[in-house]
Amino acid sequence: MKDETIAIIGYGVQGPGQGLNLRDNGFNVIVGQRKGATWEKAIADGWVPGETLFEIEEACERATVIQYLLSDAAQIELWPVVKKHLTAGKALYFSHGFAVTYKERTQIVPPSDVDVILVAPKGSGTSLRRMFLQGRGLNSSYAIYQDATGRAKERVIALGIGVGSGYLFETTFRNEVYSDLTGERGTLMGAIQGILSAQYEVLRENGHSPSEAFNETVEELTQSLMPLFAENGMDWMYANCSTTAQRGALDWMGPFHDATKPVFEKLYNEVASGNEAQRSIDSNSQPDYRENLNKELAALRNSEMWRTGAVVRKLRPENN
Repeated sequence: MKDETIAIIGYGVQGPGQGLNLRDNGFNVIVGQRKGATWEKAIADGWVPGETLFEIEEACERATVIQYLLSDAAQIELWPVVKKHLTAGKALYFSHGFAVTYKERTQIVPPSDVDVILVAPKGSGTSLRRMFLQGRGLNSSYAIYQDATGRAKERVIALGIGVGSGYLFETTFRNEVYSDLTGERGTLMGAIQGILSAQYEVLRENGHSPSEAFNETVEELTQSLMPLFAENGMDWMYANCSTTAQRGALDWMGPFHDATKPVFEKLYNEVASGNEAQRSIDSNSQPDYRENLNKELAALRNSEMWRTGAVVRKLRPENN
């Protein structure tokens, strides 16, 4: 891809990690971003206005590969601007299957004469960049929705490696967004917060201190046990715990499975029907979206469990 110009459109969640990794790997990269606080962040990261940093429309015009990394709602808003610069032979790159899979709702229908490809790192852009700087890779899925040039596969594999993937596994745009939305709302974010808060509340209601409740609910999980099953699997983590812990875990995993599987089935059906996508579009398109989001995040941050967590984190050995 030595003759390609890659435009990172949007320098928010995924843009910095992918753009900086591509730049460090020797690709010809520019950034397209509206002026404002994020524009200034791009400058702080070494992107130079008029050389490697441009307004969105100029970046799209200069690019042969447009990495469309805006939020899903912003992609809908900016699509008319981006589409008019998708001339024959270019590539349109996504890191989420949302826009194309739900095209009836987003109205994002790429021209037939461009490659449409996807690389979806399985983690945040912050994690992608941190792991790259540590000499590690974050696993990513890849997909080809449209191969107009005959080069879509070599483009997507090169870009997948360039952004810092540990390994790449093949998927489809549809499967990526269905699994991603389910995972985010499920074990990765939504379910884990729900389960943690439920256990914390039961411990507190039965007289346990905030510190004890947090350590038994969150701190031991994240600092001791998750690294073990990340390393060698859940059975290996079980094998490295007491026999009492093993017995209880094996006995209680069934009831938790049976209690939560219907919730996951309902969640997946909501994703597959497009209802979750529509809720996201409707919410994230509101003019006061950011203000309302910050209120919800502040409520989470100010809950007793996470205020306790802030204190506990300060007491970790590396912070003393």
